[in-house]
Parts: sequence; C-alpha cells; structure tokens
Amino acid sequence: MMHTYRRRLFTALSALLVILSAGALLFFNWSSQAHAASNLVTNPGFETGNLSGWNCDPGDAVVTSPVHSGSYALQMNPSNSTTGQCTQTISVQASTAYSLSAFVNGPYAYLGVNGGASNWTSSSSYTQLTVNFTTAASQTSVTIYVHGWYAQASVDVDDVALVGPGGSSTPTPTPTNTPTRTPTPTPTRTPTPTPTPTMTPTPTPCPACGGNLPEHLITGYWQDFTNGATPLRLSAVNSNYTIIAVAFANADPTTPGAVTFSIDSGLSSALGGYTTANFISDINTLHSQGKKVIISVGGANGTVNISDATSATNFANSVYGLMQQYGFDGVDIDLEAGINVSPLTSALQQLSAKAGPNLIITLAPQTIDMQSTGSAYFQLALNIKSILTIVNMQFYNSGSMNGCDGNVYSEGTENFLVALACIELQGGLNPGQVGLGLPASPSAAGGGYVSPSVVNAALDCLETGANCGSFRPPRTWTGIRGAMDWSINWDASNGYNFANTIGPHLGTLP
Repeated sequence: MMHTYRRRLFTALSALLVILSAGALLFFNWSSQAHAASNLVTNPGFETGNLSGWNCDPGDAVVTSPVHSGSYALQMNPSNSTTGQCTQTISVQASTAYSLSAFVNGPYAYLGVNGGASNWTSSSSYTQLTVNFTTAASQTSVTIYVHGWYAQASVDVDDVALVGPGGSSTPTPTPTNTPTRTPTPTPTRTPTPTPTPTMTPTPTPCPACGGNLPEHLITGYWQDFTNGATPLRLSAVNSNYTIIAVAFANADPTTPGAVTFSIDSGLSSALGGYTTANFISDINTLHSQGKKVIISVGGANGTVNISDATSATNFANSVYGLMQQYGFDGVDIDLEAGINVSPLTSALQQLSAKAGPNLIITLAPQTIDMQSTGSAYFQLALNIKSILTIVNMQFYNSGSMNGCDGNVYSEGTENFLVALACIELQGGLNPGQVGLGLPASPSAAGGGYVSPSVVNAALDCLETGANCGSFRPPRTWTGIRGAMDWSINWDASNGYNFANTIGPHLGTLP
C-alpha cells in the first residue's frame, strides 16, 4: 500500500516537473523573442562594422571610437551641403505607440521620425535623445532619421532603438523629412569706414508698423553679402515688397544672446561703396514709401544662442539698440539649428515691451519645425501670438512632409504648399499670420522652387477654395497674409519674376 502511494506520488511529481519545465521553456523562449523584437532597428549599434540597414549621406562611416557601448558607432560627417543624415525604414503597426531613442555625441544632433516628432541636442559626450509618437490609423511603416547640421562638426550615434510591436509587412522607404537646405553663406563681416556724425542721417522708424500693414503682402530677404545674386542697394528693392528683412545680424562674440550688425565690406565694394550712412538713408527712403525694414537673426549658419534669462535680456536689448541705431522696424527669427522656446519667448516679449505695439516680429521656420503644435517653433509662435506679425515657413530645401490630412506631399508642388499651410492654420495661427516662403528663382535654393503662378494658385486655394490641386483643404481662410522669398537679390537676378507676378495678384484676393 505504501509502495503504491509513493509510486503514484512520484509519478504525479514527475508530471508536474515536466509541465513546469515546459512552461519555463516556453516562457524563456517567449521572453527571449519578445526582448529581441522590442528593438525594431536593424543594426542599431552598428556592430556589423558597417552601415548595413541604413541609408546614409556620403562621408558617414562606422568608427571604433568614441562608442557608447559595444565595439562600433556611427559617425555622421556633415558638409556644406549635407547634414550627414542616416535613415532607416521600419515596418510598424497602425494606431500604436512607439518610443525612438539614440545616444548622440556632438553639436546639433537630431533624431526624429519622417513627417512626425523630432528632438535635438548639442553635447560633448554621449547623451540620450528620445522621441515618443503614435502611428496613424493606416500607417504600416516609419522612416527614422539621425543627422547633424550643415558645416558643423561630426556627430557620433550609437544604440538606436525603436521600441514597440513590429509590423507584418515589408516597409517601403518613405521620403525623408529632414531639412536639406543649402546653407546661405554668411561671410565674416568687417566694420566699414565709419562716417562722421554730420554725415549720418537720423533713423526714422516707421510709425504704426505692426498695425499698419496691408492685409496681403510680400516679405523678401535683402542680402548683406554677395553670393552670385544681384547686389542691391536697399533703396533699389522692387516696389512690390512690403517687408524687407535684412539678412543677417551676427552673434556678439562677447555678450551671450546679443547680436550685432554692420554693412558687409564685400557688398560695399560690389556696390562701389555703400556706407552706414547710405544704408540708414535708404531705410528712411523705404519708410517714406510705406515699406518696413526689419533685421533678420540667424540664417543657415546663424549661431545666436538664447538659452537662459540673461541671454534673453541681452538679445532684446541688442535688437532694440539696432532698431534705434538704424531705424529697423522689428526682427525676423530665422534660427535654423534649433531654438530654446522659453528664453526666446521671453526675449521677444521683452523686445515688444521696449518697442511698443508697432513692433514687427516675423518667424521663418523650416517645414520640419511646423509639423505639429508640439514642435519648438510652433510653441514659440503660439506663445507670442498676440505680438506675432507673420510666420513665413520655408517651403523649400525640405524634402517631402506630411500635410494636415496625414498624407505625404512632395516639395515643389501646390499640394505641398496648401497641405502644410493647413497645419499652421489648424494649429492655431490666424490667417493673417501665415505666409508662404519660397525661393525667388531656381538658383536660390537646392529644392522646392515653384513658378510664382503656383504660389498664386496656392493662395487662391487657401483663401477662396479656387485653383486648388488634388489636395483641397477642409475649409478656406480669409486673410492669408501672402508670400515670402529668398531672396530679393535672387529675384532681381531673375527679372523680379516673383515680385512682379505675386504682387499684383495679391490685390485680387478678398
């Protein structure tokens, strides 16, 4: 009897051990598979010793130092015409939350998702960037990217991870949304021979500049340097331009956040001598014609850093000083290497308090900067909405982007202009705060040029619903502000086709 009991007990225990062992094995296999599948990135740490799985700009390479972990890392090497970008297209599931991360080391390191969220940092050691996002209802793939910035130092990347459930389809690469802007050269400026005080006219700021602008207008950048476009005196600007943005102010090397300006010696020479006195006199002439002249800060190579309360105050004080010195009517923010929202918001609010309600403030974000209200530039625009004049988004050197309907549109088309402007309008900007920024000629940018007639059609579509392409916005917005171009000088080189085509058309809008 006892023997039988022990035998049965042994049998039962043996069966239980078999079940537990099988369960443990299944759990181990499941856990291993789940862990392996949690990171969807191919060659995430570049431990293959090459760039397999990635599509990278020329000059990028796999290196053995510095690394974050393992034996290898990616080194992105930007040039004057590339950001050193690497992309990878990954199969995902629709309507699903994902987390993208990477360890980066270097100046102006960007991490993001094509047509979606992004993040950036500058660091001297490996720092983790993270971007969280949710896929769209019908989305089956995403293209992730990492890149540095034009003409900046190398950026190291390691341990890239996209965490979430994998998709079941083979992903089709989608166009990158990372800016591919050909940087506008900003040569080192040297002070000109300063005229005696009796030769320098008194600046005359324009009265009611912020509140006395026409409903529709063209903004153009005037180049304070030479680069193949037609050199111009400020007073020679085509009459169809209403706001002239002088490009660019320089960072003050001695005062964080502050900016300075002086006439470039190369431009002065090209014009047969163009002094500070000439420049101020020309601003006065434009004011007498009802034009507004603002100072632009940044550009593709701009390095103005407004990162704390002190630099914010320095920026406001220095811009206000330039307004008093030259007669500028406001400021244009064209900082393309990223912005710190809170200090820059404070800086512009301080400037507004100094200059009063007639101050003109314009922003020139890239398309990637205005894809959602969560992006830094969009946050800035909404923060200063009560004092903001116009956002002239750069619809060029962009690559393809998502429109307000979630679909991807290619630059250089009317659909691209309308579908991306729609994001700004749905995100909270007033129609009068939205301008379409385009190259003035094919030579003015690396991509995104359209005929001025296409710009007119896009304005019609947004304003009245007429002349739309295949994309039709969900509604119309009366009072779209108009257009911007880079640059007046390139427009002059092209017979002023931009200004002379769009200017008269603005008068036909409601």
